[in-house]
Amino acid sequence: MKKVTLSVINDLVTDNRVHKVAESLQKMGFEPELVGRLLPESQPVIREYKIHRMKLWFRKGAIFYAEYNLRLFFYLLKSKSDVFVSNDLDTLPANYLASRMKRKPLIYDSHEYFTEVPELIGHPFVKAVWTWLERLLVPRVQAAYTVCESIAEVYRDLYQVDFKVVRNLPVCSIIEKTEPPEKIQGQPKIILYQGALNLGRGIEAAIRAMQFLDGAELWLTGDGDLTLELKKMVSELKLDSKVKFVGRLPLLQLRQLTLQADLGISLEEDLGLNYRFALPNKLFDYIQAGVPVLVSNLPEMKRIVEHYQIGSIADTHQRKELAAIMKTALFDQEKIKVWKQNLQKAAKELCWENEESVLRDVYGRFL
Repeated sequence: MKKVTLSVINDLVTDNRVHKVAESLQKMGFEPELVGRLLPESQPVIREYKIHRMKLWFRKGAIFYAEYNLRLFFYLLKSKSDVFVSNDLDTLPANYLASRMKRKPLIYDSHEYFTEVPELIGHPFVKAVWTWLERLLVPRVQAAYTVCESIAEVYRDLYQVDFKVVRNLPVCSIIEKTEPPEKIQGQPKIILYQGALNLGRGIEAAIRAMQFLDGAELWLTGDGDLTLELKKMVSELKLDSKVKFVGRLPLLQLRQLTLQADLGISLEEDLGLNYRFALPNKLFDYIQAGVPVLVSNLPEMKRIVEHYQIGSIADTHQRKELAAIMKTALFDQEKIKVWKQNLQKAAKELCWENEESVLRDVYGRFL
């Protein structure tokens, strides 16, 4: 059985994409191993395949990335892997060196447009270093795939590498088909935001819009860098009765909450190319729960919503205009009826099981 080693820089606990890839590779006949790092606060990880987590001295900055890639390189050098898989640019140096020294194929899975992430905007030197590494290493991989067509097109043009697209879709076979709870007459409509409460997610705009929207509540699940700031904003705008901070929830509880929603929002801002090409997991969670969506006018999200006709697209984050768009999405019964019907088709098609055919194309020649 061919062994494949997949490297990531996180602690494996919440990286659902790499877990799904590993399970798919198992079904194909590979023996996967997932390599990440172990943090002091890391939770236990139990999987049906081998995992290895490395303890590091450093946690941020250039010295952290150097230590991680050095440790990863020596681990890969000792491994008996037949295929190396680098997840994102920050694991590519070690994987490239190990693959060259061991003469094994290297596959690259880019989870985002790494050199355009917000953390690099405003840091030209750091961005230049990562861009140099990308230009040096990506053209030398044997196969590659990424999370959406827009990023794939950019990489194909830049590096003449045939990037495939494997979207980070939910595994539909494990989702329990549950009917949404009955709505109580007169109950406020629920607008749901899933995900981290961080910069660039359009959360502030959604909160401000609630000043001009009656008969609805905004529920914010998750936590993040902006949590305290957002709570202060809600208090100052006297929106405590309209905006609820639900906090982080286990996946099962989050799905039960999503089933109650009337509208799911994904209002990412255009903060560089990585955000512009965003295709957030929450969008597919809304779809699987049969919840109409409201998304920003960004290409990948817009493509999904327009193709399936499952919700609205916000051309603006201005509070009054956004409130008007939300009102239509919540109370226009004719549109809601059409969206609900189309969501059933979208939920059947937008599944990880359908993405596996691309993985078979990418990995099949290495079996």
